[in-house]
Amino acid sequence: MVASHIPLHYSMRIVDGFFSLTHIRNPGVAFGLFASSPVEYKANIFVAISTVAIGAILVMFHQLPSSKKHAHISLILIFSGAIGNLIDRVVYKEVIDFLDFYVNGSHWPAFNIADSCITVGVVYMIYDLFQPEKPQDSISPSEN
Repeated sequence: MVASHIPLHYSMRIVDGFFSLTHIRNPGVAFGLFASSPVEYKANIFVAISTVAIGAILVMFHQLPSSKKHAHISLILIFSGAIGNLIDRVVYKEVIDFLDFYVNGSHWPAFNIADSCITVGVVYMIYDLFQPEKPQDSISPSEN
C-alpha cells in the first residue's frame, strides 16, 4: 500500500509532532546497517540469510512441546515478520519502511509492521524465558 500510494521519501503527517507515514527504502538490515555497503549481491545475501533464519524458526517451532504456548506465539510473530521482510527483499531488493515516530525533531529509525512483529516476538520470548516454570499436574492418567 505504501509503495503504491505514497511517493518515495514523501511524508504524511498523521499526529503532529509525533507520527508520520513516510515512504523510505532500506537496502540494509535493522536500523539501516549495511545500507551503504557496496556489495553487488547484497540483496541476494540478505534473502539467503532470511531464508535460513525462517527455516531455523520453523524447526524450533516444531520441536517445542505443545505446552510452550508463549514460545509458540513468539516464534509465530518472529516468523511472520521475517516472511514480510523477505517478501519485500525478493520483490523490491530492499525493505519498505514507513512508520516514522519522532519527538521534538528526534526520530526513531523508520520501520514497518514486519519489524514490529519481530521485535514484539523477541521481547515476548525474552519475557517468557524469565517466567518461573508452572508445576505440572502430578496426577497420572491411570489415577483417574
